Amino acid sequence: MSTAPSSDRKLYAVVGYDGSPPAVRALDAAVNLLRDRDGRIDVVYVAHLTPAEMMSADAIAEMEEIFDEMALDLRAQAGEQLRGHEERWRFERRQGLISEELVAAAAKVPDAGPDDIVVIVVGSSSQATHRMVGSVAVHLARRAPVPLVIVP
Repeated sequence: MSTAPSSDRKLYAVVGYDGSPPAVRALDAAVNLLRDRDGRIDVVYVAHLTPAEMMSADAIAEMEEIFDEMALDLRAQAGEQLRGHEERWRFERRQGLISEELVAAAAKVPDAGPDDIVVIVVGSSSQATHRMVGSVAVHLARRAPVPLVIVP
């Protein structure tokens, strides 16, 4: 037995997005979650400097330019992916540790009321190194204060 979702509760899906195949699948999953519901998708790209890049002011400046260009490209890519499927979305670029920034984005979703539902949606990593050191999805599974959807 299934019940219809409450019409007064909006759903806000915060999607970690870097243009990779897992991120593309996560954005598709968010579209499916929002189907027949009121709410919005917040597509969030988190730029992350490596420790080596943080040691040089020149490297930081260069990476900031690259991150700005990537954000423009990713916004356009997300827009193309969502065209014809979902028009209720916005794009945000953040800087920092990816899992922490996604949690922060979910905690501060504009327009979300106390009865609304906020969920983080990410793709699972298929990189072998993430099995040893952990992935964004693993970190979020341990720390996310809102529901988390990990898309294979």
